[in-house]
Amino acid sequence: MDDTIIALATAVGEGSIHVLRLSGPQAQEIIEQAFTPRHPQRWQEKSNFTLHLGYFRAGAKVLDEVLIGRMSAPGSYTGEDVYEINCHGGLYIAERIMRECIGLGARLAEAGEFTKRAFLNGKLDLIQAEAIVDLIAAKTDSSADLALAQMEGLLSQKILLLKDQVMETLAFIEAGIDFPEDDVESLDRDALLQRISKGLELARDLLEGSKTGRILREGMLTVIVGQPNVGKSSLLNALMGEERAIVTDIPGTTRDEIRESVTIGGILLQLVDTAGLRESEDLVEKLGIERSWKAMEKAELILLIIQAGQELKAEELKILSQYDQSVIVLINKMDLLVGKEQGEEVLENYPTQQGVWIPFSVKENLGFKQLEKEIKQRVYQGKAEKTKEPLLSNIRQITALERAVSALANGWDSVKNGLPWDMVSIDIRQALQEISQMTGDSVQESLLDDIFSRFCIGK
Repeated sequence: MDDTIIALATAVGEGSIHVLRLSGPQAQEIIEQAFTPRHPQRWQEKSNFTLHLGYFRAGAKVLDEVLIGRMSAPGSYTGEDVYEINCHGGLYIAERIMRECIGLGARLAEAGEFTKRAFLNGKLDLIQAEAIVDLIAAKTDSSADLALAQMEGLLSQKILLLKDQVMETLAFIEAGIDFPEDDVESLDRDALLQRISKGLELARDLLEGSKTGRILREGMLTVIVGQPNVGKSSLLNALMGEERAIVTDIPGTTRDEIRESVTIGGILLQLVDTAGLRESEDLVEKLGIERSWKAMEKAELILLIIQAGQELKAEELKILSQYDQSVIVLINKMDLLVGKEQGEEVLENYPTQQGVWIPFSVKENLGFKQLEKEIKQRVYQGKAEKTKEPLLSNIRQITALERAVSALANGWDSVKNGLPWDMVSIDIRQALQEISQMTGDSVQESLLDDIFSRFCIGK
């Protein structure tokens, strides 16, 4: 990293200000050549984390009046000398300041290159780096809080504990291999099993929370299904707070999937409204119904809407049978019932041992709070909603941890089955390698390039 990079750190377009970020070994030299401070004495003090008003020039020509932030190595974001140039928000102004910096020896930064330099200079690990992207993309309070916790290193601390445990286990094995004649603990297979078990417990605890973490980060794929005219589109509109889907008394109005995102109780739902399930000779409607069944195969949550007071149809029974644990049944149009079939009493007519059943009325706003409560219960698995426990949420990290758990489990089995210790060490080394991939302690350059290419330029 011998070169100096520059990029626009604010969104392209016109605004009150633009921010240009300059980082690298020549950053100070470039700024000294182009910047004339209003207060030279204060500028020459070279105090870190300070702002300075002045003029940015190209030779004798003033390009703009700017405010420059100085962040000196190694205390900056990248670990290098960093200067942030706050100029007026016309894109042309920002571009000509950038051209001047490039003319003085900088080059245009690649996507994510500032954060990549921060990682390579030890300012953050790979988990923290990926959390920055998640924070930028966050759509709910929960996903933002999750990303912030990861950025602060809370998740990295738990993974470091796991890594230390696996390293100690590997050292324990190698001591047993190197000094087999010594009558020491390293020859005790029971002690080795305990060490591997402790690592497995730590890893599985992290994996257990990863489902919640991934949903908070990406949202829960939620499919709304049911017979025609039971209120699927009305539910979608109610959750969205707008007339997103057409609602009529004509069966088969919805013929294709309608996809929207909505936040309920701080949880992002990726909603899919589907075609009504029934027998149909209409080719377009039949294709829509086929898509409804395919959408259910991928769904993490199925909202099955039925009409209160009516017997379950074959399609509804099939959904309950196939997707029991994923189904919340909304007994809609409760407002149409009269007599004693009100509230919880209506549940007596249904097989409530399958799925979760909620008396519901889109029209009367009945059941929405119970639906929200049930969604939270599924996401947080009965634990406190605002858990302070750091959670895995990134699919790359989750996959690596799953492989580490598999390797540790294989090592445990090998010890239990009396295999030689050098054979056991292969599995434990594999687990250590996977954990190191999570934090970036041991990672291929191609993977780093792939990860940081997902960042925007200027980050």
